[in-house]
Amino acid sequence: MFLVKASVYLSELEKHNPDIFVACQRAIEGSIKEIDFTRLDNDAFLTSPDDSIDYAIMEQTTLAAMVKLDAGWSDVGSWSSIWEASPKDDANNSIRGDVKTIDVSGSLIDARDKMVAAIGVENIVIVETSDAVVVADQSRVQDIKTIVEQLNAAQRSEATEHKTIYRPWGKIDLLQKGYRYQSKQVTIKPNSRLSLQKHYHRAEHWVVVSGTAKVTCNGQESIVTENQSTYIPVGAEHSIANPGHIPLVMIEVQTGSYIGQDDIERLEDIYGFEKDKY
Repeated sequence: MFLVKASVYLSELEKHNPDIFVACQRAIEGSIKEIDFTRLDNDAFLTSPDDSIDYAIMEQTTLAAMVKLDAGWSDVGSWSSIWEASPKDDANNSIRGDVKTIDVSGSLIDARDKMVAAIGVENIVIVETSDAVVVADQSRVQDIKTIVEQLNAAQRSEATEHKTIYRPWGKIDLLQKGYRYQSKQVTIKPNSRLSLQKHYHRAEHWVVVSGTAKVTCNGQESIVTENQSTYIPVGAEHSIANPGHIPLVMIEVQTGSYIGQDDIERLEDIYGFEKDKY
């Protein structure tokens, strides 16, 4: 456990590893302040050397002192360590979510989105989410990093994107994606709105599930309420706002010859973030 004043940490970092210090300083200087958080300059941050605090500072500083701590600390950094720290049933299993088992022992099963059934296995880890499913022997869970390396090498979206994406104005949940279409659940906070934009290859259908939407399409404004829908043609300048006091939840269906996230021309950028896809 490290306990240090921020000013001392920065001073020692600048002294012993100035490359990291400069990269972080530039990331802060180039950051963008949004409504709920500050987004660092990604390109500047990626220039930082990949060193831990142990190598960058602690092995070089003359200011460190050690004090014995007995606090029952467990560095829960892997699925096997989560299993060790979790309550277990009579078969030594740690189970969360909708799980059915037959002759399963010594395992961790975490079901987030779907029902998971396990039969006749022991000492394994099963983690099911809306993004992916991991099945691993307890002794091999650290090898998940090798899978991530393979995903990155293949430029698979699972390595960099989640099905739930948070934005300053709310969030997006990807529901389904197929050939020439995808559907999403879009949640917009009260008194928030999306930037005015248009697309060149896709049209959009919006169905309001709850709340009230103020829709702008080619300069025309309309109010769309629960169980009502609206259509945004290809090339239309459009935006949507939540003028109400409760979250606006709608289902968006995109259709077209190309539905990539980069099919967008932003006509205004009210959040000061050009890479925002909405």
